[in-house]
Amino acid sequence: MNEFSQFKNKPKWLKVPLAKGEKYIQLKSLVKKNNLATICQSGNCPNMGECWNSGTATFLILGTKCTRNCLFCDVEPGRPQPPSPSEPFDVADAVKKMNLMHCVITSVTRDDLPDYGASHWAATIAEVKKHNPGVTMEVLIPDMHDKIEFLKIIADQKPDIISHNIETVKRLFPLVRPQANYQRSLKQLKDTAQFNLITKSGFMVGLGETEAEVFELLVNLHEQNTQIVTIGQYLAPSPNHYPLNEYIHPDQFIKYKEYGEKIGIRKVISAPLVRSSYHSERQL
Repeated sequence: MNEFSQFKNKPKWLKVPLAKGEKYIQLKSLVKKNNLATICQSGNCPNMGECWNSGTATFLILGTKCTRNCLFCDVEPGRPQPPSPSEPFDVADAVKKMNLMHCVITSVTRDDLPDYGASHWAATIAEVKKHNPGVTMEVLIPDMHDKIEFLKIIADQKPDIISHNIETVKRLFPLVRPQANYQRSLKQLKDTAQFNLITKSGFMVGLGETEAEVFELLVNLHEQNTQIVTIGQYLAPSPNHYPLNEYIHPDQFIKYKEYGEKIGIRKVISAPLVRSSYHSERQL
């Protein structure tokens, strides 16, 4: 029995109903018709049925192929196409057609672009606001290679929440995210906080981290003035991805939440099925 098949039978707290329902079908049709991408699909999110039936989705911009190959992620690595000039309007139009009051946007990492996609990000935020007055927005962005001038391009558009996921503890970071950098991600969170916007990060557990390492990570996030933190169970997308080490019991998630908020993080959302954009609208 290999490592992947060993964890095939998920515990009851990780089982979710199949995605279906009228709103789910409507949103799926809208996404397909507008040639949009969502991280719900690309990331194989277990909450897709629940979120889509409530009329919310996380849009994926800057293509569907990522220039990095993080071992936890189900987004396809490879050479991306040039950004679509119509994408900012397409996303704004979809938000309008869905009649959303809150939307979440994320992207693949574009190390191939001179500004790492910052100008495209800014255009997308601006278009969404232009065509959807009053909409609130979370943007989940990749690292900007410690280039605060590119981070500022995004921050100047004033999204309500700027999120950047740390993903895992310091010891495992080079194994799980070999093309990223732990300290660089922390610094980006600190730089983001200087723009007086709500800052957010998220990470997974179940990759082999210890309780002490999770506590250390929460302290590190608090030191960067991160205001919201999400913690969820890692689920390996395939046998070729980083191996799942264990299923974390819901009681342990509660313990992490209580510790994070005790040390001063404004809000910690911690449960097995939590993902970074899960119930984002409630975090405002």
